[in-house]
Amino acid sequence: MTIQILKSKIHRVKITQAELHYVGSITLDEDLMEAADLIENEKVQVVNINNGERLETYVIKGERGTGVVCLNGPAARKAQVGDIVLVISYASMSPEEAKVYQPVIVFPDENNRLPSHS
Repeated sequence: MTIQILKSKIHRVKITQAELHYVGSITLDEDLMEAADLIENEKVQVVNINNGERLETYVIKGERGTGVVCLNGPAARKAQVGDIVLVISYASMSPEEAKVYQPVIVFPDENNRLPSHS
């Protein structure tokens, strides 16, 4: 048996764009993707803090260092530029693996950038 466990989360990023006339997905800054252990085309859940909307989509790699968080296609109707969202990924694993697994949680700043490592 396997269960679904939190794999990673980008906590509280700001929507920078919403492109309705696009195939679909969420575009994320490549820095955010790497920090959250997300790969292109990975399924994610997007939870909008401002309006309570929840949706599932897949990740498209955005330009590194830009802070881009763009909902594309029909998902663009679920948020407005400036809304704060969580981007969550899950993984299937055995209960034994899940008990020791440590999810990756990323806390970007107000510009969707990673805190600097001084």
